[in-house]
Amino acid sequence: MNPIEDFFPFLHKQSKVVITMHQKPDGDAMGAALGLYHFLIQYGHPVSVISPTNWANFLDWMPQVNKVLNYEKDTAFADKLIAVADWIFCLDFNAMHRTKKMEQSLLNAHAIKVLIDHHELPQTEAFDYGISLASKSSTSEMVYDFITASGNRDKINLDIATCLYTGLMTDTGSFRFPSATASVHLAIAYFKEIGLDHSVIHEKIYDINTEDRLHLIGNSILRKIEVFYEYNTALMVITKPELLKYHAKTGDTEGLVNYLLSIEGIKFGAMVIDRDEERKWSFRSKGSFDVNLFARNHFKGGGHKNASGGFSKDSLEETVKNFKAILLHYKEALN
Repeated sequence: MNPIEDFFPFLHKQSKVVITMHQKPDGDAMGAALGLYHFLIQYGHPVSVISPTNWANFLDWMPQVNKVLNYEKDTAFADKLIAVADWIFCLDFNAMHRTKKMEQSLLNAHAIKVLIDHHELPQTEAFDYGISLASKSSTSEMVYDFITASGNRDKINLDIATCLYTGLMTDTGSFRFPSATASVHLAIAYFKEIGLDHSVIHEKIYDINTEDRLHLIGNSILRKIEVFYEYNTALMVITKPELLKYHAKTGDTEGLVNYLLSIEGIKFGAMVIDRDEERKWSFRSKGSFDVNLFARNHFKGGGHKNASGGFSKDSLEETVKNFKAILLHYKEALN
């Protein structure tokens, strides 16, 4: 994988562009993708944004999100765009399998593939150019760096600022995580200088909930938490009947795992959700406990040191039983 800086001269060459991100894109994945979209269209490039799956309703207000294709719904059309693309930007994922059913189409594409990501252990052989920095707060911050380093900060408009701020805000836990470094705040300062109204973005992301989602959150906190104080660990298990009861949609469980770390003394929070095709795990930690390694070693996942995810094809009962058995080996690390 060649350095991202070597790609900068291509920006001025008229090209067909596809931008994609990981499945079930969050605020950072969608923010980075749309921020880059609003930058590249200023060069006159035809640009398509393709999500591997659907996304949370709370992202539907973002500028031009209505132009994002859902690969699972528009597979044939999306495959044609991928096949004829000159460049494919791969944002906020470190390995092609994180694009789910898009993986083979992306691997088969003849386009120049460009990685911009902040997860560990990137699949470098799959990309022609790129940058992977786990120290960065978000991929949205890295897209800001990409635009700035290429000498184009003057092209950042309110649409770009809005999209990138969304990613910065959501991936730093509203700027409370250690990843909210000085460079993050300097980027935000520039967005404010050009007129960004940040309070509106906070409201659209965090202050608009359905009654069903609040009931799901309340039930999960009241009835679904199991605490293992000897391991400084808390577990939340959400079943398929509960998802159906509260009419859960994509994004409705976003942030639930973070409640576990708010319990006094808890260093490791784990949440598992019973999905149709698999059991989806989310892991969060405080301090030195590395949930990226935990997810990689036990649940075919990964992410960041203090925030990661994984999955299991076992039944919900079996994967929870397995988690509890694995936990026995981490007593020293968690104390």
